[in-house]
Amino acid sequence: MVDWEDIRHFLAVAQSGTLSGAARNLKVDHATVSRRLASLEAALDVRLIDRLPRSCRLTTIGRQVFERAMEMEAGSHGVARLAKAAHAPLVGRVSLSAPPVLVTHLLAEHLARFRADYPDIRLSLSAQGRQISLSRREADVALRLVKPNEAGNVTRKVGAMAFGLYAHRCYAHLAVPESWQFIAFDQSFADMPQQQWLLGIAGGRPVACELNHISEHLIAVRAGAGVAGLPCFLGDRDRDLVRIDPAVPSFARDIWLAFTATCAKPQRYAR
Repeated sequence: MVDWEDIRHFLAVAQSGTLSGAARNLKVDHATVSRRLASLEAALDVRLIDRLPRSCRLTTIGRQVFERAMEMEAGSHGVARLAKAAHAPLVGRVSLSAPPVLVTHLLAEHLARFRADYPDIRLSLSAQGRQISLSRREADVALRLVKPNEAGNVTRKVGAMAFGLYAHRCYAHLAVPESWQFIAFDQSFADMPQQQWLLGIAGGRPVACELNHISEHLIAVRAGAGVAGLPCFLGDRDRDLVRIDPAVPSFARDIWLAFTATCAKPQRYAR
């Protein structure tokens, strides 16, 4: 049977790239790391690491074992959280990571309601567009616009964020679609679905400006800078904006909830 401590030391070597680096991270000596790694290779009867003069490199089978070992590590963290949750009341700090547009324009509005329902929980909202790791405790719960795929997490679709085209009601070219100019993201967001949707609608019409956050798009369209693709829950409630060209192709981003299997089922706070 494979020893978990051997796997833990193998993970440290794979992640640090050297035996000495793994030793420092684990706070053990170099010989212990080398012995644990040799023990795992002997138990599996395969070479997992090529030991180079100044580094260690995973073999082909080593990379495959590394992926499985990462899943095992996530599972071990889940066992620890499960035991902790069995004794923990609904008190303390809960961190929720979500895209900036949801934190700024939706979730923050419901903090008072959440506090009234759960007075002993301090909710920490973090506006993050990047993927985060729940198994490494970068957050307790996450909302994402792309389905998370981290091992050991529970994921479910909780809604969809529809988009529409909006302009200021006094926009100079409002009644002349061929003269519309568009507010878009820059080239670093070329693969983002709403960018592709917007540029497909724009066709050969010009992009007036590039901004990299939806909140900035909202400010720009309010200022009359052009036509923007905004989440409908933002555009529809702004009295200075009008939704234009209802014949454009419909578009929406799915909203995914992710939490570890040891978390209680979160209550949905959305309108």
